Amino acid sequence: MDGVTGQDWVDPGFLESVADPVVVVDPQGVLVFVNEAARRLIGLRHDRPLGMPAAEVFVEAAEREAFEEVLRWVLGGTAWQGPMAVVGRDGHPVDAEVSCSVMRRGDEVVGLVCLFTHLGDTHSRDHTARKLAKRLTALAKVAAELAVAEDLETVAEVVTFEAAQAVGATVGSLSLLVDPDTLELVGLHGGREGAAARWRRFSVHANTPAGDVARSGERLVLIGRDAIEARYPDLERAAEGERSMLLLPLRMTGRTTGVMSWSFPGRRRLDDAEMEFYGVLADSCAQAVERIRAQQASAEQEARVRFLADATSKLAESLDYQRTLAEVARMAVPAFADWCAIDLVDDARLRRLAVEHVDPEKVAMALEVERRFPAGPEEGGAWAVIRSGEPLLLPEVTDEMIAPAARSDEHLRLLLELQLRSVVMTPLIARGTVLGVMTWVMAESGRHYQQLDLDFATDLARRAAIAIDNSQLHTDTLEAATRLQAAVLPQLPGSVSGWEIASHYSPSGRTEVGGDFFDVVPLDGDRVVVFVGDVMGRGVRAAAAMAQMRSAVRAYVADDPTPHVVFAKLDRLFAFYDLDQLVTMVYLLAEGQSVQVMVAGHPPPVLLRQDSGAEQVATVPGRPFGAEPVERVATTFELADGDVIVAFTDGLIERRGEAIDVGERRLLEALTARRDCRLAELLAKVVADVQDITRDDDVAALALRRSGHHG
Repeated sequence: MDGVTGQDWVDPGFLESVADPVVVVDPQGVLVFVNEAARRLIGLRHDRPLGMPAAEVFVEAAEREAFEEVLRWVLGGTAWQGPMAVVGRDGHPVDAEVSCSVMRRGDEVVGLVCLFTHLGDTHSRDHTARKLAKRLTALAKVAAELAVAEDLETVAEVVTFEAAQAVGATVGSLSLLVDPDTLELVGLHGGREGAAARWRRFSVHANTPAGDVARSGERLVLIGRDAIEARYPDLERAAEGERSMLLLPLRMTGRTTGVMSWSFPGRRRLDDAEMEFYGVLADSCAQAVERIRAQQASAEQEARVRFLADATSKLAESLDYQRTLAEVARMAVPAFADWCAIDLVDDARLRRLAVEHVDPEKVAMALEVERRFPAGPEEGGAWAVIRSGEPLLLPEVTDEMIAPAARSDEHLRLLLELQLRSVVMTPLIARGTVLGVMTWVMAESGRHYQQLDLDFATDLARRAAIAIDNSQLHTDTLEAATRLQAAVLPQLPGSVSGWEIASHYSPSGRTEVGGDFFDVVPLDGDRVVVFVGDVMGRGVRAAAAMAQMRSAVRAYVADDPTPHVVFAKLDRLFAFYDLDQLVTMVYLLAEGQSVQVMVAGHPPPVLLRQDSGAEQVATVPGRPFGAEPVERVATTFELADGDVIVAFTDGLIERRGEAIDVGERRLLEALTARRDCRLAELLAKVVADVQDITRDDDVAALALRRSGHHG
């Protein structure tokens, strides 16, 4: 028994009692203990081997780098077990099963201990059988863990670490097909620094072991460095020295979905029993991946449907598309994108409507890039989508793809800092016109878009474009209607000879324009014509009809203001032109104290006597213009100085679920209560008292007071 003085963490007595060959190595790989059983198995190259690098003392030259890799692996905290060739007492290689574990003193790693089993004698063969059974038990546990794994990260961890540890591999990887031509590395344990980033995505057509297995659907075994380099001369080495590789396809229903691979130190020989179980393990992995992907696809589809429903609801509930689309962009981050931007075409420029990222500093950075380096119509990216009207999917964006778009080194630096890794761009198209573009970007998350994501984004863009177009149409209609309303509403004089005048008009809330109309036409002396009417319907069409009616009435009044004459001409107008709109109207001709009133399907006027209360003027209703014509009957009443006559449309007195006479009584009471107010104040307060603000209808009202001052 040999030991190195001062290594108080080594217990020579216990280790000598172990029947198997045992060696102990410190963290620098220096041999510090060899028991007698090891001396009988191993042909030590030095009389005093302790204090020498262990790999140089008893490991075959071809396996030294592999053994050093095992040392690094175990010192990292993970036990290792596998076959390795060592130098026997006769100087020839001896195939041995080696098990190495870390040794600790408290939390400190002080070395490792390795047990060797000679694979050549009967006892060792039994021992090896037990070790194989133990390994297969560990792999069965791995298969059970795969059966209950809930996400791909767990599957990758089980395959690349736990299964790799059970089989003695120091490097494990799992790659899945994201499309027929591309493998994505979803898990890697071991290997060289930066390997995960370099192999994150790669083509199945490249000359790589994983690519060959993905295409062929057959397992691949490579024993020794020479075999690996002969077939794949440009392949990045997982580690130096002798290596062996095993790659297994993940197969489901006759198709390959991915590749799992293990890399072993040394020349690893795999027997039929192991290979059969490894195949079962690969099938378990494939089933786990398929199950998880199906669950993810279902959850993602449910999330997409829910998102589209929420987004559509928001887009439909408001005509403020700028605010609404900004909210939709916020909803997309981070569930469907790391970045979301919406740009609209505005006079050969792109106007950024919204940009969202979970990090406000990144939002500021993106806006700064857009401000300093605005894209022109001749450029690619968003403008290419706008020109073509076709969506764009870039599953993988590399720095090399970004560089040509940069205008300067500073521009390139800023673009690279945005970390664009996958992009979907969809045009916003309405009625054949491209209004803008919606851009979704994956960046820091490392996620990648696929065709399903493009279809989803295209559907959302279509809905957003409809909302934008509807809003713009509403804005255009509103502007036209408002201008029309302003053009046709009269500019009433504050007074005419013998009369004080006040008016009120409030359109419904939908388009800010309606079919209610009114006018006051002064005549010679103290005569005056007052009329208030209502075109059935709303919007520009009603406003246009209202303008025609007002103009027609004014023209007829200029010829003969008598109510019978004006109404007869209006009836002939509707009959001759076969007008399909119904129009109601109340018409008053005041001459001195005598007032003639005629009604065509309209609420009668209300009279507020100076010396008494308010009353409704008794009239003959008549039919609306546009209905079957009937004989028109005028009513005459007297108006004393200080009396007020109010004509109005039905929007003032009607309420849902209420008889019209209730509203009429409410108006009379309000007029009586406000009788001492100035005329303009009286009318405004009466309307406020009586009008139902929850009802979507126009309200027009005219008030005239006999002043007693006659010109």
